[in-house]
Amino acid sequence: MSRYFITLSYDGTRFHGWQVQPNGVSVQEVLEDALGKLLRQPTPVTGAGRTDAGVHAREMVAHFDTDQQIDGKQMIYRLNRILPRDVAVYSVREVPQEMHARFSAVRRMYHYYIHTAKAPFLRHYSCELHYPLDFQLMNEAAETLLSYSDFGAFCKSHSDVKTTLCTIYAARWHQISDDAWYFEIAANRFLRNMVRAVVGTLIEVGRHRLTVEEFKQVIETGSRSAAGESMPAHALFLEQVDYEGL
Repeated sequence: MSRYFITLSYDGTRFHGWQVQPNGVSVQEVLEDALGKLLRQPTPVTGAGRTDAGVHAREMVAHFDTDQQIDGKQMIYRLNRILPRDVAVYSVREVPQEMHARFSAVRRMYHYYIHTAKAPFLRHYSCELHYPLDFQLMNEAAETLLSYSDFGAFCKSHSDVKTTLCTIYAARWHQISDDAWYFEIAANRFLRNMVRAVVGTLIEVGRHRLTVEEFKQVIETGSRSAAGESMPAHALFLEQVDYEGL
């Protein structure tokens, strides 16, 4: 039995997230269906994470096991012929059996996009806001995230998680144009809804509704009700997944 890593991207607009769901089409479902047709047997895949409904991925990694010998380039071509237009495979490569798409990942990076002027071509992939924001203060608050390890305050309530501990490596707002920015955050792991809750709370800082000190207090409470709102899913992208030795 051999293990293969697939690198893919997808527009999450019409999907009910990555994970197979009983009430809607998921990315995992369409990928498993395509692999099953090509390999002529059920082929479960395991992803590096579980993006929520409407969230996009520029880079998602998944693995599957098979006893068939696979030509990576040919498999990329055949998968892309079968998969819907909003999913694209870029790489299929054999990896050591002990490699795991989820548990072997050492770093994940997300971007959250916002814009502050009406922009018809951004509306599906960026969150439009209609108030001024203090990005300098937001970056000051974002920097404090690197000093903490428990992010229960940004975890969706009643989530089935064993720990709310994460190591954040980077957290900063970057300006794209006069009216557009994105928030970049990288960590070893993320909690459910964490990035959208962090962004929502940072925006409270940017609107001068929270001070940097109060932002830190939100983290320290560990309470989701103390943090800001969860921002819309359509502006969030999983950008990168890193593995040691790959």
